[in-house]
Amino acid sequence: MTTTILDGKHTAELARNALLSPIAQLTRNGHTPGLAVVLVGDDPASRVYVNSKVKACEQLGIFSQKWTLPSDTTQIELLELIHKLNEDPAIHGILVQSPPPPHIDEAEVIRHINPDKDVDGFHPVNVAKLTLEDPSGFVPCTPLGCMELLKTYGIPTAGKHAVVLGRSMIVGKPMASLLVSKAANATVTIAHSRTQNLAEICRNADILIAAVGKPELVKADFIKPGAVVIDVGINRVEDASAPRGYRLVGDVDFSAVQPLCSAITPVPGGVGPMTIAMLMANTVKACRQISGR
Repeated sequence: MTTTILDGKHTAELARNALLSPIAQLTRNGHTPGLAVVLVGDDPASRVYVNSKVKACEQLGIFSQKWTLPSDTTQIELLELIHKLNEDPAIHGILVQSPPPPHIDEAEVIRHINPDKDVDGFHPVNVAKLTLEDPSGFVPCTPLGCMELLKTYGIPTAGKHAVVLGRSMIVGKPMASLLVSKAANATVTIAHSRTQNLAEICRNADILIAAVGKPELVKADFIKPGAVVIDVGINRVEDASAPRGYRLVGDVDFSAVQPLCSAITPVPGGVGPMTIAMLMANTVKACRQISGR
C-alpha cells in the first residue's frame, strides 16, 4: 500500500500564503491584525513556542506583542494585563501560553479574555459557538489545523467513522465537534485512557486522531488497513545517540503504523506547523470581525 505523508509544513505554507492578501487589504484600510502573546515563567518549551508564533507574525505582516512575565507573577497581575489587552484597539487576538505556573488558575484567565479576541478558542463562549456551529466563533488551532490537512489532501470525512483518541478541551473535544458537524458529517467515537478494548475501537476507525500525549501508544494492531492517521502528539524521549540527548516522537509508532495507512502525519512536520498557521488565520479573522471588515 502506498502511504501519503500529510506534509504539515507545506500545507501550513499554503495556509499562510492565503492570508497575505487579506492582511494587506486590512492594513491598507488602517486595521493591521494584532496578536498579543503572554508567557508567564521561563519554561524552555513554552519559550520556543512563543517565539515561533511571534516569528510567524513578523513573516506575515501581523503586528505582535510578546509579554514575558516572571514566574512569580500573581493571578491579579496577569488578569490586569489581560484587561489591558482587551481594551487595546491594536490587539485583535490574545493568547496566554499554556501551561502557566501552578499557582495561576488557567481557566479563570481564559474566562477573562474577551471572547472576540480569544484566538485560541478556549473561552466558554467560543466553546458554545463551536457546538452550535456558529461561524463567528474561534476554533482551537490544533483541531482546526487537522481539518485543514484533511481538506487540503482531499480526504473525505462524510460518512466515515472517526475515532478521536483523547478528550482534552485543547484537542480531543473540539476535534470531535468539528468532525461531527454538518460540514464534516463524520460518525465520531471519543476514546481515552479509561476506554476498554482501546485497540479494537481504534481499529474500527477510517480516520484516527491520536491526541493523548503518550509516546508511540498507537501500534500496528490499532490500525485498520487503509485508515488515515493524524498524530497530534509531540513527546520527548531520551535518545543518547541524538545530538540533544532526546528525539521527538508522536503518539503513534510511525514506523509500525505507516505501512498500514493510506495517509499519515509525521512528527515533527505534521500537525505542529498547522497549529501556528491556524493561529494566524484566527487572528486575521478576529481583526476582520472587530473592525467590521
